[in-house]
Amino acid sequence: MTFSPKQKQVLTWWNSSRFDAIVCDGSVRSGKTFSMGLSFFLWAERNFNGRQFGICGKTIASLRRNLLADLLPYLAKLGMAVREHKNENAVIVRFNGHTNSFLLFGGRDESSAALIQGSTLAGVLLDEAALMPRSFVEQAVARCSVQGSRLWFNCNPENQQHWFYQEWILKARERRALHLHFSMEDNPSLSPEVRERYKRSYSGTFYRRFVLGEWCAAQGLVYDFFDPASSPVDPPPEHQLSAWRISVDYGTVNPASFGLWGKFGQAWVRTREFYYDSKKSGRQKTDEEYADDLLRLAGNRKIERVIVDPSASSFIESLRRRGLFVVRANNDVGDGIRVTAGLLRNHRLLIGKDCTDFLREIDGYCWDERGGRDVPRKANDHAMDDLRYFAMDLAGGDCSSFAACVRR
Repeated sequence: MTFSPKQKQVLTWWNSSRFDAIVCDGSVRSGKTFSMGLSFFLWAERNFNGRQFGICGKTIASLRRNLLADLLPYLAKLGMAVREHKNENAVIVRFNGHTNSFLLFGGRDESSAALIQGSTLAGVLLDEAALMPRSFVEQAVARCSVQGSRLWFNCNPENQQHWFYQEWILKARERRALHLHFSMEDNPSLSPEVRERYKRSYSGTFYRRFVLGEWCAAQGLVYDFFDPASSPVDPPPEHQLSAWRISVDYGTVNPASFGLWGKFGQAWVRTREFYYDSKKSGRQKTDEEYADDLLRLAGNRKIERVIVDPSASSFIESLRRRGLFVVRANNDVGDGIRVTAGLLRNHRLLIGKDCTDFLREIDGYCWDERGGRDVPRKANDHAMDDLRYFAMDLAGGDCSSFAACVRR
């Protein structure tokens, strides 16, 4: 395998006593994740025996997919004896007479900090650190109390007000951290054609962050690559659609939005929708009335699953009483937008021309630029919410980065 000069820095930085940590940020597909993972195992096996280490991702599933799936076979090729204990979320590695344990952790939300609490680690690697709660990252760092322990972080950029940028990127020198900024050109395994494909997959804020590798504020339209005039499609004939699902953003005072989705090859097409604004209509609907509306939208189609706003507990029960299979949506807004953008941009989600309320909303769906956080403006966003619920369910709720969805 060929490594770029920057990857070689990652592979050898721990030979110096100048640094206690390494921070790698920059564009997607830049080779930072694999080189950091390889370096972490080489460092651990050379310098320790009988110790525990932590490897952290947004979720354990994303960690296995994004890092371990390629890395563990490569370690075996280097002569390491690698045994993964999936039920225990651990990897045992033997090499040159040293045996160490690598514990896997998911840093999905604030409660995740409790999972790593109590561990004594000789080092920790945090993959996609900027997507993890600060409490989880700080708890992981605090667990590294063994003499000679070191910290390893990688991430794609977020906004400049993000705590990780403020505490680790800007303060790298005072934290004795080596900061390396990656671009796609630092990945020798990426062909020019693939680089160009990734560049075409992003625009606006996501282009600046994931292609240029810039920490920048989210500005303008959220899905600025989607043109309501040219992006919608004529849905294929229904006999060509192999499965059906419905996504729901529930509202009583606020509007309710339902999307009917049909599977067409590897894509899902929003063929029809239901949208009801009680303020405009002058009357709020009950759960049962909305359930009737949903069944009318479904018609005689066999609906595989209904993905519903997780806060709509009574409506969910109403649908279940009618025999529908209902799942509570993943309501992570930041991850949801990344996932949705990737699926829309790569034509895994298609929007029918008759979905007029969807097209009206997406044309004005903007980032809220006032708070320094990556959140959309809370106005006229109900079809956007049901779209996000559908995308996260389609991705298994586990695409921890926009890039992961582009790769699929």
